[in-house]
Amino acid sequence: MTQVFFYKKRRLMVKSDINITPFVDVMLVLLVIFMVTSPMLVTGIPVDLPKTESAPVVQEDEHIVITIDKLGKVYLQNTKIEPNMIPAKLRAVLGEKQSTKIVVNGDMNVDYGKVVEVFGAIKSGGFINVALLTQSPDQNID
Repeated sequence: MTQVFFYKKRRLMVKSDINITPFVDVMLVLLVIFMVTSPMLVTGIPVDLPKTESAPVVQEDEHIVITIDKLGKVYLQNTKIEPNMIPAKLRAVLGEKQSTKIVVNGDMNVDYGKVVEVFGAIKSGGFINVALLTQSPDQNID
């Protein structure tokens, strides 16, 4: 969009500046959308984590999450699964990468036997790098 200005000598001058205001408006709207939706992407199966005094663990890039909700239902990467199918599904997902960390995210109100059953299923598949997810007492996740 060019604008034409007339000056005293009646010469035409073309203003060729780019108006970036619409661009900035669109970028701000996109920023707000991403800020609102990003917390929704992190949530998965809602669990109430047990609390512990241990030091935080350094995060690795690649890991598999197995979740046990308060009703005892087991999920592999947010997909419901039976505990006896865990070794086969892990082998299908990981292939030969048995050193990949498997994180068990168990609700604090779930029966301890269910957690042991899931750990046993993971170990029976030959996977040894297993961690139990907890939260520190001063941390509140809602």
